[in-house]
Amino acid sequence: MKYREHFDRQVTREDVWIPTRDGRTHLHARIWRPTDAETDPVPALLEYLPYRKTDWTAPRDAQRHPWYAGHGYASVRVDIRGHGDSEGTPGDEYDAQELADGVDVVNWLAEQPWCTGKVGMFGISWGGFNSLQIAALAPEPLKAIVTVCSTDDRYDNDVHYTGGAVLGIDMLAWAGTMLAFAARPPDPTSVGEDRWLPMWRERLEALDPFLHTWLAHQQRDDYWRHGSVCEDYTAIDAAVLAVGGWNDPYRDTVLRLVEHLPDDRVRGIVGPWSHQYPDRGLPPGPAIGFLQETLRWWDQHLKGEDTGVMREPKLRAWLNDPVPPATSYDEMPGRWVGDDNWPSPSVGWDARPLGDTSTSVLVRSPQHTGLDAGRFFPFGNASDLPPDQREEDGRSVCFDSAPLDGRVEILGRPRVRLRLDSATPRAHVVARVCDVAPDGSSTLVTRGVLNLLSRHGRDRAEEWTPGTYETVEFELNGIGYAFPPGHRIRVAVSDTYWPWVWPHGERGRLTVLPAESALLLPVRDPASDEDEGRAPIRFEEPEQAPPLPVTYERPAEATPERLVTCDVAKGEWTLEVDPNYGGSRVYPDGLRYEESARETYRIRADDPLSARAVSEWTIRLRRGDDWDAEILARTELRATATEFIMDSRIETRADGETVVKRAWHRTTPRTSA
Repeated sequence: MKYREHFDRQVTREDVWIPTRDGRTHLHARIWRPTDAETDPVPALLEYLPYRKTDWTAPRDAQRHPWYAGHGYASVRVDIRGHGDSEGTPGDEYDAQELADGVDVVNWLAEQPWCTGKVGMFGISWGGFNSLQIAALAPEPLKAIVTVCSTDDRYDNDVHYTGGAVLGIDMLAWAGTMLAFAARPPDPTSVGEDRWLPMWRERLEALDPFLHTWLAHQQRDDYWRHGSVCEDYTAIDAAVLAVGGWNDPYRDTVLRLVEHLPDDRVRGIVGPWSHQYPDRGLPPGPAIGFLQETLRWWDQHLKGEDTGVMREPKLRAWLNDPVPPATSYDEMPGRWVGDDNWPSPSVGWDARPLGDTSTSVLVRSPQHTGLDAGRFFPFGNASDLPPDQREEDGRSVCFDSAPLDGRVEILGRPRVRLRLDSATPRAHVVARVCDVAPDGSSTLVTRGVLNLLSRHGRDRAEEWTPGTYETVEFELNGIGYAFPPGHRIRVAVSDTYWPWVWPHGERGRLTVLPAESALLLPVRDPASDEDEGRAPIRFEEPEQAPPLPVTYERPAEATPERLVTCDVAKGEWTLEVDPNYGGSRVYPDGLRYEESARETYRIRADDPLSARAVSEWTIRLRRGDDWDAEILARTELRATATEFIMDSRIETRADGETVVKRAWHRTTPRTSA
């Protein structure tokens, strides 16, 4: 990593309040811009988040926003209404109020004397989501966005549902995380010593756990269509640079955006990365000069300079070379490939039958199948990625190819077609594609899930008629991967995948006809790069502004990031997870931010109704003897055969005294999950 301290333009920083259209609520913003911008105006770049610019994202903000400002932009970081230091109360994620406020901020920025009137938006995850969503609202000043690790489909490619199935691990975990995050107070140094406590009480009284809303909408309805730009790609007028990683759950959005947006307004980059900006150097690498690449995008679309970025391939993707299974890789071996069109003419479909006999195969997996799935949101931690899949394969039914005669490269979203019958009206089917080495080790390449209730559409729930065979086909997550000669391609099929997928209420079984089932691989012709005579794809080395001098503190008694245990007598399996978002830290202004979290998932091997998930958070913010605020949050999810049961609570304290204590108990029918 290169840290750049000197830029062509000197940079100043200021904190301001931005008004919204209701005339009562102001959002708190931090602006980095050239000191001479009022005489030589610049375009503005906006990052718009609930994650607290004064502490939680401050380290990464310090490395990005000043860098952009030094290159001739006003780079702006805004806290969403009801979060961080902004006024108002927190709402649902990506709700109409959040997006309307975002439009107000874009318009306000364009009107400032130091701005040329042109605005860009960027962000990762939440900030990438609302960049796309606000672009679909098409405020006139918004000319370009950079969306990283985001989704165009809030129902089927987010933390709530996958393939129509409840995402047990992140439906609960992210709801619990956001309950704790939304309960954090504003900072007195920003809002005033006399205002922070009343503001905090107001937002605490307005809290409602996201989990209640998410589980109330178990099919794809208008709630999920809101904010899903896949509903109408033509609404987006801004130029879109979409960036993702093969180890991020949102990478398929990049493939869909480059397919559906016009050639002159979109480019996509997919690297080997986790759910992180691709210049941070966190596993798996290699990292790229992301800021320099985005600067090319901004200069092209906000300053009218020909930077050559629109002559790059429409999709630049990292093709992973084969690797032995591991939970972390410093760098993935491989190479960059480029395609001027997507779908690409250099990628063709190769259908591989799962068997050659008419004999049926029974699939009835133990309920703890899926404990070796790895983290849904890899963050670059040591235990994030899936370990050797041999134990998972042993809990599944496996269909192996013969040893490969030559190298097989795939790029895109594989599909699985299964001819099957379900013994119960409600069931899941899960398919994993693995690279099996001659020594038997099994590396997970990609996977996919289908809730059979949603086999005819995610907007409906149609029960299966046991004793009836149907053919179902579903997509797996996108991937770029090369299977080497001598290895086997394995398709592992299970009907459970805990805790990624919340199990249905009764244990069932699937009967699969292998001869009428197939794996469909998007095979890429490796000669296509030579045929097109393309120059090798290269990126600059990462460069950022100097890091914020933050001290990170390790806990006195460190616990494992990911721990699996089994009570053999009960047949009960427990997965304990430390999400490790950043831990405790001390900031230059004396703020001490302490954070600890634990997720626990339990299930018995023979009982789907034993599934239970718990998220527990403790957060404390203090600055010397002047300020001390603490948040304790707990969220639990369990289910009967007919309903989900949700219990949440928070307790908040200021200087050791209780501020607000709240508890929620809610149930909702299991309509499709």
